[in-house]
Amino acid sequence: MRILLTGCNGQVGFLLKKKLEGKCELLALTRESLDITDEPKINLTVAEFKPQVIINAAAYTAVDKAESEKELAFEINATGPKLLAKAASSVNASIIHISTDYVFEGNKSGTYSETDHVNPQGVYGESKLAGEIAVRENCEKHIILRTAWVFGEHGNNFVKTMLRLGQERESLGIVGDQFGGPTYAGDIADAIVEIIYQIEDKRFDSWGSYHYSGYPYASWYEFAEQIFVKAKGKGLLESIPKLNKIQTEDYPTPAARPKNSKLECSKVKLQLGIEPSDWLKALEKICEYE
Repeated sequence: MRILLTGCNGQVGFLLKKKLEGKCELLALTRESLDITDEPKINLTVAEFKPQVIINAAAYTAVDKAESEKELAFEINATGPKLLAKAASSVNASIIHISTDYVFEGNKSGTYSETDHVNPQGVYGESKLAGEIAVRENCEKHIILRTAWVFGEHGNNFVKTMLRLGQERESLGIVGDQFGGPTYAGDIADAIVEIIYQIEDKRFDSWGSYHYSGYPYASWYEFAEQIFVKAKGKGLLESIPKLNKIQTEDYPTPAARPKNSKLECSKVKLQLGIEPSDWLKALEKICEYE
């Protein structure tokens, strides 16, 4: 199996590269080695390597900054996926594309399924939705994997921010009215590897969009509580800071955050046999997150 991976220095891409190395013919590319908005470079790379699967783990993820960098966000999150999907189709390859909970408005009660109405509330979500549409329109053999609240050992994320602030401050205000499924980047990588194994079977026809995130659902406040409990237990903190539950309105940001990011993950379990991410178990590795 020949696999082309973009964004191999990101949270998910970094772990995907580690998991795929030695198991396939892998071309893992950083932002510097492949600009996914450069159509001639993409076409040349794909024509020469002839991948059977393209995994797009590259993305513009600066949610707040996107409000003032709309053009750049759309280039990376919409134009890039479109060019990769077209290139994949040209060599009869499939594409696996990572998307986000931000495509939803975030005010539904209950969980969001793959067929729910999309209505992003900011530039980041709009650009990611445009990327989804482009992938669907330009490569029939596609898997779009929507995820949320990603954390892991590599890159910047909520867990690392909490560990740093926990050492610097005696008390912290944490948003308690936004809910979602924290998702370990290594579990996303494992899910994608499993999908690749299934794609190898020529009879595979379960193309489409899937939700994959963590369980149990939690608020940012509850997520932070567990992070500090694990960190204290592992000796990373002498004491746990006092946590104060605040509302979204108490922490204004340039981009609106979904109040509800709970993704329904039954489809990926039923059709592909992939269980949701166990984020509580993943936090056992918290010593490696520094």
